Amino acid sequence: MAALLILLFPVTGLGGGPGDEPSPVTGPDGQPVNNSYSFVHRPLTGDGQITVAVSKLSSEQDGPWAKAGLMVRAGSRYAAIMVTGGHGVRMQHDYLYDKAGPAVRWLRLTRSGGTVTGEASADGSRWTVVDKVQLSGPAQAGLFVACPSRIRGIAIADDTATAVFSRPELAGAWPVADWAGSVVSSDAGFTMTGRGDLGPATRSDVPVGVAVGDLLFGTFPALIVIVVVGTLMVTTEYRYGVIRLSLSAGTGRVRVLLAKAAVLAGATFAAALLASALAVPLWLRVVRGLGAYVFPAGPLALLRAEVGTAAVLAITAVLALSVGLILRRSATAVTTVVVVTVLPYLLALTPFLPPSVAQWMTRVTPAAAFAVQQTLTRYPQVDSVYTPANGYYPLAPWAGLAVLCGYTAVALAVAAVLLRRRDV
Repeated sequence: MAALLILLFPVTGLGGGPGDEPSPVTGPDGQPVNNSYSFVHRPLTGDGQITVAVSKLSSEQDGPWAKAGLMVRAGSRYAAIMVTGGHGVRMQHDYLYDKAGPAVRWLRLTRSGGTVTGEASADGSRWTVVDKVQLSGPAQAGLFVACPSRIRGIAIADDTATAVFSRPELAGAWPVADWAGSVVSSDAGFTMTGRGDLGPATRSDVPVGVAVGDLLFGTFPALIVIVVVGTLMVTTEYRYGVIRLSLSAGTGRVRVLLAKAAVLAGATFAAALLASALAVPLWLRVVRGLGAYVFPAGPLALLRAEVGTAAVLAITAVLALSVGLILRRSATAVTTVVVVTVLPYLLALTPFLPPSVAQWMTRVTPAAAFAVQQTLTRYPQVDSVYTPANGYYPLAPWAGLAVLCGYTAVALAVAAVLLRRRDV
């Protein structure tokens, strides 16, 4: 039954439905990206250098990731060095990659051959290299400003940034051309405003996107079935008194308990792994056929989600078995295990729960184990709603599973002690 629930339970997380919104813009690595910002630029046909000072950067909501700086863009690829509202100087390229630099105001980008070098300086004389990026071909280069939306509780508020630049200093192969883009020019320099972002998109940016965790939502009802089966496996024996026969047939009570746990975990793992291995490619094919956007995940991430799901169910089965032996009553044992495993998971998926509470529940309760299904990336350079409801867990996949293992190990140890000491 649990395996069928994993395989056949209706897929969720499609938001307004497949095809309701266009697919997001994707970067060079195929990841969804945000690509909305103000850019004042000129063509750069060969080697060249551009230097500027950012004398002011402000945003309406004091956004820490408001950014202003220099960019060289060639096709879908780019390299940029920038001043940010609260994270100092950063060198970013191709949406996903970010490196910190010193907290200064002078910026420089130099393209030599196929290499773009980003530098920062406190005085415009002594320069520190922040990073180097391989970027060749005809390009546009110039100044940019962006200001990501801010997170306000569980809502997202738009923001706008204004930057004041010194007049850019150019050297190298810059054809004679005017600056293209919206800018207020004066003898002192340029003033620009911008909104949007230049970086990876998260689940909040693609609300109708589907992640691998959505394809395995059947784990939730399957977990309830496993809890019932695990507890009944031992409480039924106590209810009808056949536990005496089980113990008398073995050479030791603890060995009998471990044998029961091994059989239950092995059968659960095998059935759940088969169901997960079938469900993921099946639902991927279905949602793609419906036109929904699917967040990319590599083969190893898919394998980890499938194996991890089977492990979560198998370990939970042993937890239920242990609690059933400790409490001896079916209804009490089932309720207890559901409260500590299923209920935190269900509450954490509620979008109206405060993010701090949802993250706490998926960090310290057995529900942390569902991090094994996470295939979305949490980007430190992107301010977003990183909650379990959006597919982001506070712990790494195997660390989350270790939390469940810890609870199960304690319950199994207590069950073994009680089994040896109590009369049956």
